Amino acid sequence: MRRWNGWGDTSVEMPLNQAALHFLAERLGSGHPAGEVTLESVSPKVTNSRLPAHPLVKTDAGARIIASLGQSLPDWLRMKYGEIGPVPDAVATPTSGEQVRQLLDYANTQQAVVIPYGGGTSVVGHLACPQGEKPVLCIDLSQLNQLTQLNPESRLATFGAGVVGPKLEEQLKAKGYTLGHFPQSFEYSTLGGWVVTRSSGQQSRKYGRIEQLFAGGKLEAPVGTIDIPTFPASSAGPDLREMIMGSEGRLGILTEATVRVTPLAEHESFHALFFPTWSAAEAAARELAQSTLPLSMLRLSNAVETETNLILAGHAKLIAWLNRYLGWRGCNEGKCLLMIGVTGPLVECRHALRSTRAISSKYGGVYIGTKLGDRWAQNRFRGPYLRNTLWQHGYAVDTVETAADWPRITPLMQAMEAAAHAAFAQHGEKVHAFTHLSHLYPQGSSVYSTFVYRVAPGGYAENLQRWKTFKQAVSEAIVKGGGTISHQHGVGKDHAPYLAAEKGPLGIGAIQTLAHYFDPQGMMNPGKLLGSVDVRFADRVSPGNGLEQGVERDE
Repeated sequence: MRRWNGWGDTSVEMPLNQAALHFLAERLGSGHPAGEVTLESVSPKVTNSRLPAHPLVKTDAGARIIASLGQSLPDWLRMKYGEIGPVPDAVATPTSGEQVRQLLDYANTQQAVVIPYGGGTSVVGHLACPQGEKPVLCIDLSQLNQLTQLNPESRLATFGAGVVGPKLEEQLKAKGYTLGHFPQSFEYSTLGGWVVTRSSGQQSRKYGRIEQLFAGGKLEAPVGTIDIPTFPASSAGPDLREMIMGSEGRLGILTEATVRVTPLAEHESFHALFFPTWSAAEAAARELAQSTLPLSMLRLSNAVETETNLILAGHAKLIAWLNRYLGWRGCNEGKCLLMIGVTGPLVECRHALRSTRAISSKYGGVYIGTKLGDRWAQNRFRGPYLRNTLWQHGYAVDTVETAADWPRITPLMQAMEAAAHAAFAQHGEKVHAFTHLSHLYPQGSSVYSTFVYRVAPGGYAENLQRWKTFKQAVSEAIVKGGGTISHQHGVGKDHAPYLAAEKGPLGIGAIQTLAHYFDPQGMMNPGKLLGSVDVRFADRVSPGNGLEQGVERDE
């Protein structure tokens, strides 16, 4: 059974060993366990639905609460403290694109707002329910989950957009194929969610981000249906797929997606190398990213994340032996871990591994085999479960990610971590901050930072305010450092104030115009993607385009 107020299945736990708990207490102080509430205890807070009966719609309180919650830190605080706030008036679970069309028409007649729901894994507020006079309908796409067509000649597969990662891969594997898209949220996130938030999987170096995988599909918009045909390439004007990718439900609801699939690989393995310093590790990783080696994954942890991961691994005697061996090889305090994946024909994988080791040796890299890689592969989708465990011990955790060109990577990483330390210092608190590069390109890399800190003893309001201070500080560091406000999580509500700094006034205006064309009444997921333009970036926003007050024209 899936947790209603945490991450994942209730049967899965990720315990912290005593060394890890001692480590956190030393770095941050003893945690402040805050307890939890039950779904039954908060359900009476839900007000009566404002929507009339419909055969596809349900209005029970539990379903409405769950549909309003993602996995952002504000969502997390709402469900842990029972401060649920506004929830949809109803939840619908269509079984076809035709039923989605019916529901949009129903919502339009009721002047209702529509929020699409995929897997409920958003960490940037995509599911936040607006508070206002208009009723809200959540459309849950979980029943649109079947493989409807697979063409071996073109290697194209068509799915309902609500299919979750495991079910998608299960259906493809039965026919000898894989999509190869494995975000950390893989167990619960959906194909449609990947497309409309421009997701990236852990092995995107081989299979590509969702941009390379999404070939076409069908979108149900308030004004009608748009079919995106599949072509291997086209010069016939702007690519309509680009309108849908990253649209975050603002144009309509993606009901089916056709994707490019790959035959199952002959071999796959994950390997670990250590480097003596961050500068050496980054240089090696950059050379590997700019090579033509068929690596499926590069994942570089900075020194603090490396130390943290080794402590979390447990097996104290084995880790002590590993540290002694690495010290003898020149990797002492400050060492950094690089994980690599090799996926494909066995001959190619052997060549890629040999070449990787040769390149790494120039930078002092020490190869230690597949033991750590095997462990990473076994737990690759279990990392979010640590949020549950940390909360039980009185700690909260959040992540912030970006991407930039290579010259900006190290300064940006340092600025993000420094901004978080300064933000929590305002409250007399410490934060345990660490970073990895999870998606590496010839041009640059993603930067993915994790922040662990103590739960504030003052309850919901105090914890939310601390998060806002921290989130603003780190987001501003990203903008100032020349990074994108999101590499893989999307914009949602939490990143919307910073989008104008990246897109500029003409870019924001173009996206607004597109949204208004497909959704003239502004009923689709308002407040997300374009929600507001932060006044701190007013110098980049031209007067007269509807943005000078930080408010969209249609909201």
